[in-house]
Amino acid sequence: MFGIGDKVVYPMHGAGVIEAIEDREVLGESRQYYVMHIPVGNMKVYIPMNNIEQLGIRQIISPSEVPDVFKILENESQLATLAWNRRYRANLERIKSGSIFSVAEVVRSLSQREHEKGLSAGEKKMYENAYQILMSELVLVEESHEEEMRQRLKGLLA
Repeated sequence: MFGIGDKVVYPMHGAGVIEAIEDREVLGESRQYYVMHIPVGNMKVYIPMNNIEQLGIRQIISPSEVPDVFKILENESQLATLAWNRRYRANLERIKSGSIFSVAEVVRSLSQREHEKGLSAGEKKMYENAYQILMSELVLVEESHEEEMRQRLKGLLA
């Protein structure tokens, strides 16, 4: 279980800090929820405590793993050559996995695709979502500002 102040990742939403544990009544049933604040985008998310494992909630990566994420962003993508529907499904599965390394692969492949041929509306939305998820975790791990991390990622993806 997690505690107040823990930095965690909620797949498909991003990384944030658990600010509180609250009891809430939903459909006549009282349940406990983690209240997580996601600094990038300034969102508050309620996570049911009884579904933590099914949702894939995990601690953020350690600072020593950040260079591995940056290496992924610098490398050539293998997904860019797939047909759009297979590429879209593969990217969606990677994002759902909750792994920052998989999300970095999605950001890299869609960034390359955008530079080469442009992105469809669906892929553009997916790229923005994956980028936000990636950035939210890196900002927490590195304890940096959002704009500073945006510039670092821009340099890596250039």
